[in-house]
Amino acid sequence: MDMQSPSYLPENHNQLPELPGVYRYYNAEDKLIYVGKAKNLKKRVSSYFNKNTGINQKTKKMVKEIRKIEITMVNSEFDALLLENNLIKKTQPKYNILLKDDKTYPYLLLTNEHFPRIYSTRRVIPSMGTYFGPFASVKSMNNVLELIHSLFTLRTCRLDLSPEKISASKYKVCLEYHLGNCKGPCEGYQIEKDYLADIELAKNILKGNMGLAKSYFKEKMQESAASLDFEGAQSFKDKFDSLINYHAKSLVINPNTDSLDVFTIVSEEKFAFVNYLRIKNGAITLSKTVELKKKLDESDQELLLTAIVRLRDQFMSDAKEVLVNIDFVESPEGLSLIQPKIGDKRKLIELSLKNALYYKKEKLSFADEGKDKKNRVLLQLKKDLSLSELPNHIECFDNSNIQGTNPVASMVCFKNGIPAKKEYRHYHIKTVVGPDDFASMEEVVFRRYKRLVAEEKPLPKLIVIDGGKGQLSSAVAALRDLELYGKIPIIGIAKRLEEIYSPLDQYPIYIDKKSESLRLIQRIRDEAHRFAITFHRDLRSKGALNSKLLNVEGIGDLTAQKLLKHFKSYKKIEAASKEEIIALIGQGKGLKLWETISQK
Repeated sequence: MDMQSPSYLPENHNQLPELPGVYRYYNAEDKLIYVGKAKNLKKRVSSYFNKNTGINQKTKKMVKEIRKIEITMVNSEFDALLLENNLIKKTQPKYNILLKDDKTYPYLLLTNEHFPRIYSTRRVIPSMGTYFGPFASVKSMNNVLELIHSLFTLRTCRLDLSPEKISASKYKVCLEYHLGNCKGPCEGYQIEKDYLADIELAKNILKGNMGLAKSYFKEKMQESAASLDFEGAQSFKDKFDSLINYHAKSLVINPNTDSLDVFTIVSEEKFAFVNYLRIKNGAITLSKTVELKKKLDESDQELLLTAIVRLRDQFMSDAKEVLVNIDFVESPEGLSLIQPKIGDKRKLIELSLKNALYYKKEKLSFADEGKDKKNRVLLQLKKDLSLSELPNHIECFDNSNIQGTNPVASMVCFKNGIPAKKEYRHYHIKTVVGPDDFASMEEVVFRRYKRLVAEEKPLPKLIVIDGGKGQLSSAVAALRDLELYGKIPIIGIAKRLEEIYSPLDQYPIYIDKKSESLRLIQRIRDEAHRFAITFHRDLRSKGALNSKLLNVEGIGDLTAQKLLKHFKSYKKIEAASKEEIIALIGQGKGLKLWETISQK
């Protein structure tokens, strides 16, 4: 941690102060596993270690891992909330609630320069100027930016419009000037004072305050009409109407309503969904729904409070009032949480809740759709191959002996239609001399299922062999030797025509070329091929490196492995200094190796 903090052993938890603050738990590897906040540090931390307290299994598991407790005292519970949020965001401990939202959001930047520009960006560099946002959607941001550019003639160029460069006639007006979108400050056609007056109005709109801009355009419209400049009056009227229409579209409650935040939570067994509405002058300026993954069976109050602090921090909210849909017996000091029962504010809660429920429904239906799709493909495969069981466990074999060297094979495993990478296996061919695909296939299939039978592990529901009838026959021979033929369905997929063969049929099985089931078999075959080729490439590379080293007098297998493990590649060994090599393998061997390398 960057901060110097008092630390305690778990058994000394009763020595903690009875003050507000943040506590941090570390495991045996001195890794931070949990950050928490407390109104009273001693009471809160002690509750984890009090055996009479009915804590859940997940929390008990975490408590068993705690080896050290660090604390930071703060002035209030609200300060503890903010510090907790910053620490979680920075360190992402194992047992803290996860807010599933890894997107970067767009901002509008008002630059800190002569004749400031307003443009969108996802990078926040405070020295560049003032940032407005972040916006939950690019569309809503573009709507605001479009409104501002329709109301004011702001420059979009990147020129340095310092008074010295303008007076030195460094620039010429561009097309934007001729189109009427810019008043040509680059050539001195617009003074900075007038430009900054427009910027001040634009800044108020970005803050959600439409009143000043409305008054300005209304006043200008009346002035133009009074001086009989009807064309100018119409232009100001159009801009005034644009502001009114924009505000009316986003207005949901009384425009005199102060700025406030609305948060609602919908909870499931393992997840919760929180919607956030930001309201300014009666208009929704932001709507965002996030998903939180529960870690320690946290209460809805705890989950919602976490989301409130993180989202307000992320979207830079300073609203004094926060509306929520669940009851907090006591609001944290410094944060006013209100659960409205009637009126406009209750309608906002209902609107926010509607968004949270819709997000939850979409998430769950998307997850179900994914499950249905997997089952649909497997059901189709079962039908296409006339299998008696759903092939929810498929294993596929492939050989690789490029240029006749390092003959190897691979086996990949798919469960429920997706790769089960922990089950993947590599095989060195042991009993076959030379490149013999058929004998190699028979060997690896025999070794794989002899082992599964011996270890009493579940057998696959389908075996796929990458190759035609020859390789398939070899695999069948291995299954016969193990008395497994007929108990596990087996097919081969020929490389050239993508045809599927069964041992029982002379002709290929017909499967529609556009079928999802054929695509699944092809995907499994391609994965087996990739896995075998990667293994083969690694072996050849390793062999080449070893042979270079073993050619040096005094360098044996163990020394070669030690060098490669340390330097990672032969190229890095060549680039190493004499001292580095000698320090690793000793004076005699090191000197011989260095002399051999330096002579090349």
